[in-house]
Amino acid sequence: MLKILKVLFIFIITQGIVTAQSGKIRTIVIDAGHGGKDPGTHNSKLREKDIALSVTLKLGKKIQEKLPGVKVIYTRKTDVFIPLHERAAIANRNKADLFICIHVNANPYSSKLSGSETYVMGLHKTEENLELAMRENEVILMEDNYKKNYKGYDLSSPMANIMLANYQNAFMKESVKLASMVEKQISKVGHKSRGVKQAGFQVLWQTAMPGIYVETGYLTNATDKKILGTDSGQDKLADAIFKAVKVYKEEKEAH
Repeated sequence: MLKILKVLFIFIITQGIVTAQSGKIRTIVIDAGHGGKDPGTHNSKLREKDIALSVTLKLGKKIQEKLPGVKVIYTRKTDVFIPLHERAAIANRNKADLFICIHVNANPYSSKLSGSETYVMGLHKTEENLELAMRENEVILMEDNYKKNYKGYDLSSPMANIMLANYQNAFMKESVKLASMVEKQISKVGHKSRGVKQAGFQVLWQTAMPGIYVETGYLTNATDKKILGTDSGQDKLADAIFKAVKVYKEEKEAH
């Protein structure tokens, strides 16, 4: 275990992941989950990668139009496969002040589960959260040279996933604040909020700024599916996330 910790620490230092954060929100990186050969979860003709991209582009457009001076960078703007380590690297290279991941949820065991939930990097609180994180992290296996890019990271080890959480402690407070704002705004558009949660998502672990991972709803739920599968529903979700970002920015820069 100590050997794995050492490897992860060296990886963080060599990748330049530890950076200083300013008090201003000048650059926001938005990450549309999955893409290309990785469709994510799907139900009928609806695919996570398509919904995530649509919400991402709508969110980015709102930020660019309504928050002058804020630069928006996308990890992807088309249906392409981007490795998890590269998504994080894009945020780090551009010294982003916020990192927002957009995803869609699913539950193969129950169609009753519905609503959004926004994750921050942290210790796993429930087995369900751990299973979700490990499922999302499995995309690593689709990457070329994944063993080289994720030195010592064992996908099958709950302890390894939990250890990843320790590297985000510096940004936990700000991440939780933004995540709470997102869930509050989403609840205002008639979409159920399942609250703020913690999980060891690889893409959040490797970023050096406050970051959130928004699961916008369950494709396995009929009500959520109607929201996720329509342009108007996707726009409402994007608008809710935008309003949260706007309030977060105003509060942070007021100090």
